[in-house]
Amino acid sequence: MLFLSKLLPLFVYPLGLSCVLLVLALIFLWRSPWRAAFAIGLALTLLLVGGNFQLSNALVYSLEKQYIPPIQMPEAAAIVVLGGGTKPATPPRPWVDVSEAGDRILYGSLLYRQNKAPWLILSGGRMDWQGIESPESNDMAQIAQAMGVPASAILQDPTSLNTYENAVNVKQILSQNNIQGPVLLVTSAVHMPRSVAIFERQGMEVIPAPTDFLVASAADPVENPGNWRGQILSIIPDAAALREFTLALKEYIGLVIYRLRGWA
Repeated sequence: MLFLSKLLPLFVYPLGLSCVLLVLALIFLWRSPWRAAFAIGLALTLLLVGGNFQLSNALVYSLEKQYIPPIQMPEAAAIVVLGGGTKPATPPRPWVDVSEAGDRILYGSLLYRQNKAPWLILSGGRMDWQGIESPESNDMAQIAQAMGVPASAILQDPTSLNTYENAVNVKQILSQNNIQGPVLLVTSAVHMPRSVAIFERQGMEVIPAPTDFLVASAADPVENPGNWRGQILSIIPDAAALREFTLALKEYIGLVIYRLRGWA
């Protein structure tokens, strides 16, 4: 079921759905040209829409603007960092690598160094079909210790494979260690609305500490699209825009599914 939950949505996102439509177009090409033309046109529309920076920025911003961090984060009982931003130290990598979402562990470690909480809880496992034994929580722990966080202050959840499991396992860790009070929740800004909903559903008091903002401007990108050169470039299909559009779409779909299942 976990594998299907990761696989099936790929065919709903613009790139996967476009590929499905193009395959259908090949099937229809000889017997029903008009159906083939319709499928090709729909696939092209999906790629043009999803690859448009103005549209992708607007969709991303609609999520990121929900939790803008204060200038000074308050203190809490613990800092919780969700996984999704590291790559294991498998050759030829000399050490643990971070992706764009690697800002999560960097920011979480910084908050600890700023004495915002006495505990740093790292939540993230790895799917067994990836063939990697080391959980992502261990990768994050290595980075945190390199940034000066003592091992004695780090607690790990090495088994969670989605945001719901993150919340369930973190709640258990808090209970087992008698940690009471609000937690600073660190994850990517686009992922924060779904994460807050799930953690609060588990009865935890959450202080959002978003990072990894994809839309850096505090202004609405639709109302402030920039000069005419930027506007022209922003409507040309771009792989980065398609990725961001898909990422935001994934969050909205995930939020709906999680609510239907009673997880958020």
